Amino acid sequence: MSCAGAARPPILVLVMGVAFLLLAASLLIGSLVGPEYPPFALTAPRPEPVGDSLVGPATYTIDASATDRWRHFDFARNAVIDSGAWDLAFRRFHLIVAPGGGIFDLGPVPFDSVVELPPSGYLPNASGPDTTNPGVGKWYRYSTVSHLLTSKHHVYAVRTPAGKYAKLELLTYYCRDAGTACVTFRYAYQGSGARRVGGAR
Repeated sequence: MSCAGAARPPILVLVMGVAFLLLAASLLIGSLVGPEYPPFALTAPRPEPVGDSLVGPATYTIDASATDRWRHFDFARNAVIDSGAWDLAFRRFHLIVAPGGGIFDLGPVPFDSVVELPPSGYLPNASGPDTTNPGVGKWYRYSTVSHLLTSKHHVYAVRTPAGKYAKLELLTYYCRDAGTACVTFRYAYQGSGARRVGGAR
């Protein structure tokens, strides 16, 4: 009997070898190909009190690429600010709320479908090696092939330290002006203190 057939590698070994080569090729291509950045431009900060009006839906883009400092956003002034009271802070892919405030994850629902925010369930920041907020957690998915972060498109309810309410959706982690860690978010803020953030004004 010929033993030529016995010398062939098992089919399973061949399949696993091909799968490994494909995985290695995809990882290599993903690391070499640069992302095509979304067409968002950094928003010029123009702080201006909004009073008790309903603001939005509005879109804001912030450069959060610094690793050693938080960038603060104040709903009541509708802008990134360098001093004074603030509501949200961004640093790279992290997002926290100001002390006394909280965040509630409403899930992957359409932004415009959220008309009134819940009265409770808002989570404060969690202390640790790196300050985080469990209400927003990992708002993104990470691809091991492209090494890019993409939004889960959840909508978040925010209660500010002043007892005002906003809804928030994080859209992307990239922009044409700053590249990586350039966070664009959509929001609507109710300056009156009511929990209604959508529908007819």
